Amino acid sequence: MRKIFLFMDTIFNKVDTKGRVSLPSDYRAIVKELSTEIVCYRSLSAPCIEGCLEDTLDKLATEIENATDFFSETQDNLTNLIFGDAKRFAFDSTGRIMLTDKLLKHAQITDTAVFVGKGRKFQIWNPQNWEKEEARIRAEVMKNRPSLKTSKEQE
Repeated sequence: MRKIFLFMDTIFNKVDTKGRVSLPSDYRAIVKELSTEIVCYRSLSAPCIEGCLEDTLDKLATEIENATDFFSETQDNLTNLIFGDAKRFAFDSTGRIMLTDKLLKHAQITDTAVFVGKGRKFQIWNPQNWEKEEARIRAEVMKNRPSLKTSKEQE
């Protein structure tokens, strides 16, 4: 039986003056089980950092290639902004990664970071920005009340 690994929870961690932050222990366990590193890049849609395992990024590369023309401007733009920006991060013996100045600046992170699980990926936010974003998301979901069909309903 295949184990399922999902990044979950919302976790606040301190960031030191060198940009080091502890990867949440649950996230480290996933990385240790499936890989040795995570990949992070600047989010294309929010002032935060996107993080995932490298195989998730590999799947994204395939999706981009299948959904767009190989020589299209759309594919060039997406691959430049995601893969041209992505960086592998190994964590040290204490479970910390050292985020780059470029990532910290994009996410406006100084002394505290918020890790937000999103299933196969996670985000790292400035706490005040995440608080506003979470409130916006909750209001939107409550207003629109989305529904999901289970796989049995789709058959």
